[in-house]
Amino acid sequence: MNTELRKGINWVGYIDWTVRDFHGYKTESGSTYNAYLIEDEYNAVIDGVKGPYAQYQINRIAARVDLESIKYVVCNHAEPDHSGGLPDLMKACPNAVMVCNAKCKDALEKHYDTSAWTWQTVDDGDTISLGKRSLTFINTPMVHWPESMFTFVPEEKLLFSMDAFGQHFATAFRFDDEEPLDVIMHEAKAYYANIVMLYGRPIAQTLDKAAELDIEMIAPSHGVIWRSHIKEVLEAYRQWVVCKPEPKVIVLYATMWGATRQMAEAILEGVQEHEVEARFYSVDATHSTTIATEVLDCAAVAIGSSTLNNTLMPNMAGLLCYLGGLRPTGKKGFAFGSYGWSKRGGATEVEDRMKDMKIELMREPIRSQYVPTPELLEKCREAGRELGKYAEQYKD
Repeated sequence: MNTELRKGINWVGYIDWTVRDFHGYKTESGSTYNAYLIEDEYNAVIDGVKGPYAQYQINRIAARVDLESIKYVVCNHAEPDHSGGLPDLMKACPNAVMVCNAKCKDALEKHYDTSAWTWQTVDDGDTISLGKRSLTFINTPMVHWPESMFTFVPEEKLLFSMDAFGQHFATAFRFDDEEPLDVIMHEAKAYYANIVMLYGRPIAQTLDKAAELDIEMIAPSHGVIWRSHIKEVLEAYRQWVVCKPEPKVIVLYATMWGATRQMAEAILEGVQEHEVEARFYSVDATHSTTIATEVLDCAAVAIGSSTLNNTLMPNMAGLLCYLGGLRPTGKKGFAFGSYGWSKRGGATEVEDRMKDMKIELMREPIRSQYVPTPELLEKCREAGRELGKYAEQYKD
């Protein structure tokens, strides 16, 4: 396995092949916890790994340098998948100084026993010399915690980008040109949609900061390192931060006895009369990770739920809670659903959640009492045609 980013700069992280859940994000492709060793007059480690895998990182570092020679350990982000191994790492490197910004120091002190650590806090634009190289620190608040920052090595044109540009993607290869680009970009899109979609504005500001740097390589905290397709991932991020619509319509539903599914199918039929991409998902059969990734760049969405105990079906409630936290922007759509004796319920609750997400409503909810009639199904098809016609404007 090639771990060399530049001469004297190596990956010293851990490949987590079997992780399948990341606080609700279904990581079917596993992940990596990336950390890096810079060998110079003063040796530096960039980031830790998840706590259970600290010894793997320590062993990788020890295979290259004496642990007592580590002068600096930089923490770009205090979330435990990056910092959980730091207590063991700092203990193994007795001469190391922990380098982070003030907010990160505060977070680390609240997570771990740091009483024996030596600290050096840095602020935006501060620089530390390692000898032939230097580290420049760039605060990136809310990408995606308040204490997040980048570390840049100007002499190598190398950006350690923390969670930005990452992917939950386990691979024996370390670089973007060693795996199929479409696979990596899909994983990067899923990562953006499910981890940082909420933070589009600060990420856009961070992209502006990054544009001022002379970058030839981006080394994130998860997934592969970007060296051949930096232009592609930066352009994709420019689109994702504004949830740029594609000519695509999503139909989501949760059904009890099949009535709401019939409505969803009729809506889909109407959508398919237009030359747009259509996606059709039962929320009981599809994980929210997949749905959030699709919603990121759709133009329009129809969301339907049967009524259970005067409210939503449980899995639809969970999905809308998840999407509400991510706050996709720039979408249009409508709610639909069936009910029995209580008209207040599924469709009404869906519409309320769509309003909370600032989805622009194209029409009143479509409701069916018990089994939909042929006339109501035609109404659903017509609503689907409206969605398709709207999405069609985003064709190139």
